[in-house]
Amino acid sequence: MNVMRFVVVGAAGRMGQALMRVVSETENCELVGAIEREGSDAIGKDSGELAGLGHNGIAVTDDPIPCFANCEAVLDFTSPASSVAFAELAAQARIVHVIGTTGIEAEQIRKFDAAGRHARIVRSGNMSLGVNLLAALTKKVAAALDADFDIEIVEMHHKHKVDAPSGTAYMLGEAAAEGRGISLDTHGVFSRHGQTGARKRGDIGFATLRGGSVIGDHEAIFAGEGERLTLAHQAGDRSIFARGAVKAAIWAHDKKPGHYSMADVLGLSD
Repeated sequence: MNVMRFVVVGAAGRMGQALMRVVSETENCELVGAIEREGSDAIGKDSGELAGLGHNGIAVTDDPIPCFANCEAVLDFTSPASSVAFAELAAQARIVHVIGTTGIEAEQIRKFDAAGRHARIVRSGNMSLGVNLLAALTKKVAAALDADFDIEIVEMHHKHKVDAPSGTAYMLGEAAAEGRGISLDTHGVFSRHGQTGARKRGDIGFATLRGGSVIGDHEAIFAGEGERLTLAHQAGDRSIFARGAVKAAIWAHDKKPGHYSMADVLGLSD
């Protein structure tokens, strides 16, 4: 394939730096733009030096429009509001927009659907291969085991994470609910405190842990009478998410406009 040109938004963050490193290390991929929010201390700095790659001559900017006009793909692990704005620009530019942002709400998903009429949107709460296989397994196990097995989703992240539960935890909960043929909106339990009463049959519970520098641990627990099955994934390096995002962009490059998931990228969709 020809060289695919990438822009990274949120370039100064830990994920942004990881994305720039992976793009620069991937064959037939080229970093051509690095974007940060207006007022960021990173504006004007060399993006290669920021990411530990050495000088690359690509200065960090707060103006996405010329960058989007000069690339085939945008990698975005920022905030829900920012991702919506970037999706609109990606639609105007008819390019690939890979979104690893978490904390997305239903109204924002509808906006991504709209952007997918012209852009190739690939969005996932987690871009790693292992996590997406975990979600597929969670769905299959939930379908195989009836409501005699209680489902609990447990996640732990570093102390700086601002949303809870994580996007990956939601993804696992949605997979479990889909396997059971129920709605997470009506069966999800996201907090327990005080005299809560007995656990309701069919509920999908969530537990959120925060501390230290944990990148991301997730478990889907199926607890029955006298036995318990646990599916688990531990992330040891942010590069797994960056590699998945680049893989998703390359996959989407020749696809029709649409709103895709990592399950589509990995051939795990039903």
